[in-house]
Amino acid sequence: MVSIEGFAKMLDYLPYFERGVLYTILLAFCSVLLGLVLALLLAFMRLAKGKYIGRLLRFISGAYIEFVRGTPLLVQLYIFYYGIFTFITVPAFNLFGFIDSSRFIPGIVAIAFNSAGYVAEIVRGGIQGVDFGQTEAARSLGLTQKQNMRFIVLPQAIKNILPAIANEFVTIIKESSICSVIGMAEIMYAANLVRGATFRALEPLLVAAMLYFLLTFPTSKAIQAIERRMRRGDER
Repeated sequence: MVSIEGFAKMLDYLPYFERGVLYTILLAFCSVLLGLVLALLLAFMRLAKGKYIGRLLRFISGAYIEFVRGTPLLVQLYIFYYGIFTFITVPAFNLFGFIDSSRFIPGIVAIAFNSAGYVAEIVRGGIQGVDFGQTEAARSLGLTQKQNMRFIVLPQAIKNILPAIANEFVTIIKESSICSVIGMAEIMYAANLVRGATFRALEPLLVAAMLYFLLTFPTSKAIQAIERRMRRGDER
C-alpha cells in the first residue's frame, strides 16, 4: 500500500535519485549525439548512387536499419555489454564519482546504435524533402555536389528534422531505463536500490515515474514551442 510514511522515507534517499537524474540526462545526451552521427552516415549510405559500390552501401545500411528495428533494445544492449565490449578495453574513469565508464560507454553505444536505425530514415527523408529545384539552381551556379549538400541541402534538411531529433532525445530519456539491467546508475536503477533498502515496492517506482515525467514533459513542451516558432518563420 502507498502511504505518506512511505513517501517520507524516500526523502532519505534523495541523493540516489539526484544522481540517477544526472546519469539519465548525460546518457540520453551522449547517445543522441553519437546516434545522430551514425544516422547521418547511414542516411548518406542509403542515398548512395552507383551500380556496385552504391548498391553495396544501400544494402549494408538497409540491413543495419532492419536489424535494429527487428530486434529488442534489451537484446542489443546485452550483445554490446556481454559480447562486443568483452573484447574492447574501456578506459577506466569515474565521472562525478559515481558514473562507471565500464558500464556508461557500452550503454551509450548500445542506445546510439539503436537510435541511429530510426533517425537515419528521418535524416534521409529530410534530405529528400528538400526541393530538387534548389539543387538544380546550385549546379547552375557552379557548386559541386559536395558544396550543394553542405551549403544548400543539409542546412534545410536539419531544420526540417530538428523537431524529430529533439523528440528522439525524449524517447531516449525513457528508454534509458532499460540500462538499469547492466548496473547503470540511472533513475530506474536508483529506484530499485531504494526498493531493496526500504522494502517499499511502489513508492520508489512512483518517484521514478515522476522524475521521468519532469524530464520529458518540459522538453516536449519546449519542442512544441520551437516547432511553432519555426512554422511562423516559414510563413513570413
